[in-house]
Amino acid sequence: MIDNLQTAVAWHGKLNLVYADRLNSTQLIYNHHQAPLKVQRPFYPEGEKVCHSVILHTAGGVVGGDRLSSHFHLQPNAQALITTAAASKIYRSNGLQARQTIDIQIDAGACLELLPQETILFNGADYRQDLRVELATGASFLGWEITRCGRSARGEKFLQGKWRSHTEIWQQGVPLWIDRQFLPGSAEIFHSPHSLFGQPIVGSLIWISQPVSAEIVAKVRSSFTPHFLTQDSGLRTQHSIGVTQLEHGLLCRYRGASTSEVRNWFTAVWQILRTSFLSRNICIPRVWQI
Repeated sequence: MIDNLQTAVAWHGKLNLVYADRLNSTQLIYNHHQAPLKVQRPFYPEGEKVCHSVILHTAGGVVGGDRLSSHFHLQPNAQALITTAAASKIYRSNGLQARQTIDIQIDAGACLELLPQETILFNGADYRQDLRVELATGASFLGWEITRCGRSARGEKFLQGKWRSHTEIWQQGVPLWIDRQFLPGSAEIFHSPHSLFGQPIVGSLIWISQPVSAEIVAKVRSSFTPHFLTQDSGLRTQHSIGVTQLEHGLLCRYRGASTSEVRNWFTAVWQILRTSFLSRNICIPRVWQI
């Protein structure tokens, strides 16, 4: 596997997708891409109402100097689910920062579920991701990010490098949710109880649409099922979760050592929110099962 890409050529990938509701069928009406970003043809595993899209990164990983930008626009009443074909790998930096920017516009009555597979930060990576969502009145957004700090299966920890994640959700000029995370790689921060506490995985799930009841918050908290890792893994099993009731939605946080643990929990939360607010069950994207 590539580790040190000092001589790699930086990519400037672009992706622009526009979805529209046509007689209760969501269609991808505009698709412009520039390598290494690409989108597969639309899928409709749960009927014509919801369009499933899978984003590909054909270069196989992100290196220092890469600039990736995506714009997603859901016109009124469009319903789309966007995921990625595989985990995103952020390789050790060559001295330059890699950056991904996603801008989303969701019109009235539309709903976007942005559910990428995990991001893996190699030790020494320098990566920033920016997500900005503009919500119209009556629009809905559900998104998650799961980040693994270091290739822990190899015993690697994130002791060098930088990771930044900036998320902003706005509605008619009013900020509904602004979240800025910064993790500089170091042994002290990796093991600090105020940071990773020795756990390699962090995750956030955000739902912004309408108020969530206390009953749903309690159901979300109780839906977490911990996985107990074996001693051979070399990872402590101490995990932590948080569920926060927002004025316009819900926030879930995870810190732990198991990708399947956080994904199973986020999937359970997704099920609760889908049935409560969208009146439909979850439909697992088939690329997650490959």
